[in-house]
Amino acid sequence: MAALAVFGWICPVAMAQMQLPAGVYAGQLDAGLAPAGDYRLDPDHTAVVAKVSHIGYSYSIFRFGKVTGNLHWDADPVKDTLEATVETASIETPVAGFAAELAGPGYLDSKKYPEARFVSTKFVKVGATEAKVAGNFTLLGKTVPLTFDVMLVGAGKGFMGHARMGAEATANLKTADFGLSPMLGEQVQLVIDAEFGSVK
Repeated sequence: MAALAVFGWICPVAMAQMQLPAGVYAGQLDAGLAPAGDYRLDPDHTAVVAKVSHIGYSYSIFRFGKVTGNLHWDADPVKDTLEATVETASIETPVAGFAAELAGPGYLDSKKYPEARFVSTKFVKVGATEAKVAGNFTLLGKTVPLTFDVMLVGAGKGFMGHARMGAEATANLKTADFGLSPMLGEQVQLVIDAEFGSVK
């Protein structure tokens, strides 16, 4: 422990690791710590959030509670692939009764279009911990190209023999592209914090 301390400071990752049970490893800011292979999204540690203008006064935050996804990860970005699906009816908002309205025909029309889906077409490494992921986003029966800015949060050995990695991704979609209600403003910001566990 003394070797980890410099002028009384201890690396937060090292501190977290010292407090974890045996066989559980803290993530680190190094994508190389996640071995190549197939990963499945962990819905218990994933948040899909939409930020929309509240008629120009503030941003309303909508969260979707049901999401699935698969990632193929490789040291060569050309081989990386990602697909993710969100159940639109799982939308949540603190405004009483508004989630049901948002899932209804005036907005997401979840009975007719129960899912929103993203399928990647290209991964581009921007820096050691940053990338852009381009793909096709489908909502309300319309498919439009969309690019996410992605920032690595952490990667590592994970636990229970399954490596893990997590990232935050952001993108802006134009409401007019999907025929969304103009009440949501000209664009919606998507913020996705996702964690993936390796599949063995």
